[in-house]
Amino acid sequence: MKKQILALSLVCTLAGCGGKAPVYESVDDYPVRRGALDEMVYSPEKTTFSLWSPAADSVRLRLYAEGLGGEALEEAAMRRGKDGTWTCCVRGDLQGKFYTFQVNDMEETPGIFAKAVGVNGRRGAVVDLRCTDPEGWAEDVRPALAGAKDAIVYEMHYRDYSIHPTSGVAHKGKFLALKEPNTTAESGSATGIDHLKELGITHVQILPSYDYGSIDETRLEDNKYNWGYDPVNYNVPEGGYSTDPYEPTCRIREMKEMIQALHKAGIRVVMDVVYNHTFDVAHSNFHNTCPGYFYRYNADGSLGNASGCGNETASERPMMRKFIVESCRYWLTEYHIDGFRFDLMGIHDIETMREVRAMMDEIDPSLLLYGEGWAAGTPLLPQEELAMKANILHIEGVGAFCDDMRDALRGPFSDDHKGAFLAGEKGHEESIKFGIAGCIEHPDVDMSRVNYSKAAWAAEPTQCISYVSCHDDMMLTDRLKASISLKKGELERLDKLAQTAVLTSQGIPFLWNGEEILRDKKGVHNSYCSPDSINAIDWSLKAQHEDVFRYYQGLIALRKAHPAFRMGDAELVRKHLHFLDAPEGVVAYALDGEAVGDEWKTIVVVLNANREDVAVNLPAGAYRLACGDGECPYSDMRVDEKITHVGAQSALILYSMD
Repeated sequence: MKKQILALSLVCTLAGCGGKAPVYESVDDYPVRRGALDEMVYSPEKTTFSLWSPAADSVRLRLYAEGLGGEALEEAAMRRGKDGTWTCCVRGDLQGKFYTFQVNDMEETPGIFAKAVGVNGRRGAVVDLRCTDPEGWAEDVRPALAGAKDAIVYEMHYRDYSIHPTSGVAHKGKFLALKEPNTTAESGSATGIDHLKELGITHVQILPSYDYGSIDETRLEDNKYNWGYDPVNYNVPEGGYSTDPYEPTCRIREMKEMIQALHKAGIRVVMDVVYNHTFDVAHSNFHNTCPGYFYRYNADGSLGNASGCGNETASERPMMRKFIVESCRYWLTEYHIDGFRFDLMGIHDIETMREVRAMMDEIDPSLLLYGEGWAAGTPLLPQEELAMKANILHIEGVGAFCDDMRDALRGPFSDDHKGAFLAGEKGHEESIKFGIAGCIEHPDVDMSRVNYSKAAWAAEPTQCISYVSCHDDMMLTDRLKASISLKKGELERLDKLAQTAVLTSQGIPFLWNGEEILRDKKGVHNSYCSPDSINAIDWSLKAQHEDVFRYYQGLIALRKAHPAFRMGDAELVRKHLHFLDAPEGVVAYALDGEAVGDEWKTIVVVLNANREDVAVNLPAGAYRLACGDGECPYSDMRVDEKITHVGAQSALILYSMD
């Protein structure tokens, strides 16, 4: 093998494959690589390496025996080819070897599209990906889903979900934690994958799962925690979530096993992706492959920083756009991922998000695509070109998080101690109505009174992600404790009330793991690197708050059973959702169930945030109670009055079949 590699090195060098790079006036003139972005194509007979770096004077391939440490076995000069792509072919079986590219005299890099890496991701690994497929992988299928309107998303972090002793999970903090069947906490309650099945959600949204920079995979015994919003290798699973980060195939196989298990359980998988920035720039694969191209720069040469993390990527450049689209395609096809949540999506340009959506539609139109419709700073592109919330109206099939309803329910993101509707404050009702309608234009919503948006930003209700808390914020329980002087029983009542708004809205409902058992994070707002004592879910809470869990479970079952809560079409929502006159501190609305194929002719939902009972006039009809007094489902009680009385800080859901 060594002689073959050496012979190749001599052939490439003698062929004169280096030389002065073509002269380009700017990075905007760089050619675009045609075809796939594969940088390592393996077969037992040969492995072909390629790297796009049009301005390079030279690119060298180095081969190693180990993923970290040791000298290169051999190196070879690569040949400049078309489209700014350098290539090199090594004959013989390189399975198990590691490689890097060196552009000019810059740091060695595994390239921008490595699919397997060694420990800590510094070297690419030569791997036959078919050897990483678990048994039955070829037969793995996505759970049935008619469309985005049927989705119920549950955001989670592997470590939060499984690290606590009460989880009953053997592979704590690992991909395999979501594979283990029939796990039981010390309290006897179902945890692990069984808890997800019992709850009834349709999708899990896993926090970033690619190889990221803040965790040293050689020192996992340090138990250092991070969410993973610091990308290094975008197309390789994070080694810290595997049982052996030194073995390149382990992390790949175990992530596939996790996805396969979730699919068998009827649960789809959305992955949180962070294409808007990298861990750093000087040591990044983008910079060390093609400096100056993949990032945005100010006029003075300094880096743009709309991410708040020191840099922002340039999605408008053709090769960055191609990278994002092809990276998403790779996760969908190789790992059978079922959708993406884009971090700080407002940094990306609209055309890139359209191309991602078009690619996904070719594979399966039911795949989810949504993100944060904002940035942490001001991006270096005009607002009208960016995938900001205000522009979602013009990006078909792409959704955004509804901070309008979120903050109207619990209070502003900028002040953890300020409350809103749930605190009994008046004036937030219109923003909640806007969220319940799915952030579309609706004749019953006065946009002049909505907190952030003065015009509808969704063309269809499925573009609205309805939520009240997520990972990068206080838990709902913490927020309620911080913003309200709670009396006995109010925490449970207000938690249920908030999620009734979320789970009966026309948008896609979104929950953060542990909300359903009143988990807290001890008041920490941004726990991205907090210890397990803050982030871990104590599963004994499930038995302590079984009534809360059953309420969430009941609302999810109710939503699944009744298409009136998920019409999925803006015209249907405008025609068949009507807001009712209600006192201050109350939001009430009626759904024409019969018109959208629901067995319930009329459905009425009332949300009362006041600390006293209120009376609300009902549309004509004889009603039964589906949800009330903090119970869902409620005993099938008949309601004959034209006026219904709603308990303090609670919700009612009534229906008529006549």
